[in-house]
Amino acid sequence: MKEIEQRGLYYEEFELETRYLHRPGRTVTEADNVLFTTLTMNTQALHLDAAWSARQPFGTRLMNSMWTLATIVGASVAQLTQGTIVANLGFSEVSFPHPLYHGDTLYSETTVTAKRLSASRPGQGIVTLEHTGRNQDGVVVASAIRQVMVWCRDAHLGTSDV
Repeated sequence: MKEIEQRGLYYEEFELETRYLHRPGRTVTEADNVLFTTLTMNTQALHLDAAWSARQPFGTRLMNSMWTLATIVGASVAQLTQGTIVANLGFSEVSFPHPLYHGDTLYSETTVTAKRLSASRPGQGIVTLEHTGRNQDGVVVASAIRQVMVWCRDAHLGTSDV
């Protein structure tokens, strides 16, 4: 019987200027927002207090932006880095240009913008990913640049001297 284990991409498989659409989307709930916000000890009333939030510029509670960031990155894992990542190296240019609300559906996509072999870690490469989250109307609600270190295929599978 043939067996296939889900995995991410090896360094050699990442292609520049390729956009990966991560599906299905994720319809966000009040429970997501309250649980994440309280688990992370964030007491921001904009996420927890409906009465207070109703008097603020958006008129309602907003999804916690850190939940949004974590979810757009998390949605990419099975397709891009599951089992092939060595380390998450960092984030830059994180932005939240439009709010995400309870009941919105979050769709995630990732574009490969750069890649290079590691100078200090043979058999590994650094890939730059641009993660974008859009709501059900296609409006960008979050974006971030992330660098990850991933295995080269032969080094990870032990088929070379690397």
